[in-house]
Amino acid sequence: MIPPLIVRRALALGLDLIAVTDHNATHNVEAVQRAAAGTPLTVWPGMEVQTREEVHLLCLFDNNAAAFAWQARVDASLPPLMNDPEHFGGQFVVDATGEFIRHHTPLLLTSTAFSIEEATAQVNALGGLVIPCHVDRPSFSLLANLGFVPPDLAAPALEISARLTPAQARAQFPMLGAWPLVQNGDAHRLNEMIGRTRVRLTALTIPELAAALRCPARLAIDIG
Repeated sequence: MIPPLIVRRALALGLDLIAVTDHNATHNVEAVQRAAAGTPLTVWPGMEVQTREEVHLLCLFDNNAAAFAWQARVDASLPPLMNDPEHFGGQFVVDATGEFIRHHTPLLLTSTAFSIEEATAQVNALGGLVIPCHVDRPSFSLLANLGFVPPDLAAPALEISARLTPAQARAQFPMLGAWPLVQNGDAHRLNEMIGRTRVRLTALTIPELAAALRCPARLAIDIG
C-alpha cells in the first residue's frame, strides 16, 4: 500500500492511531510516519512476527529505536533464504510518497527461530507489547497451531479477525475465557482498513495501551 493513501484512508475512517505491522519487517514504518507528518494521525512502528510454531504475533512499539532493535533480532533469527519474487511476490521498500527505493532481498515470508514465549519476552523487554494475531483463524494462529492459550502468556489481549464478533468468538472458542479481545484490520489493501477497536487512552504510550486493554470499561469493539 502507498503511504499517503494509507494516511488518507486512516483519516477518513476517523482513526487517531495506526500501526505499520508488516510480516517480520519494519522497513516501511518511517515512510508512513513521514506521510502522516502534519496530520492528526499517529503512526506507531510494529511488526507481525511469525514464531517457530508458525503463530503470528502483533508486536507494537511507541518508538522507532525499540522497533528497529527488535528488527535486528528478527533478522538474525530468520533462515538464510532469499526471496523469490515470482513465487512469493516483491518485498518493496518505499519512501513517503510511495516511490520505490529498493527490494528487500532476504525472505520475510517464513518463521523466525523464536518461540512464542521468547518473542513475547524480548518484545516486552524492549518496552513493546505483544498481541497474538487473529486467534480464530485456521492457520498461523494461537488456537489453530497450539489449540490453547498458554496460561502464562505475557500479553494484555488477544486479537480476533473481523469475521466474528467478540460474542461469536467466545462461543466458538471457549478457551478464550475472559481474555480481553481486540479486532484489527490486518489490512493488506486500503479497503481492508477498518475502525474496529476503540480504546480510551490518556497518553499514546505502550504502558497506557496495555493498561487500557486490561480494563473492560476502556475497551470497545464497533460491530458492523
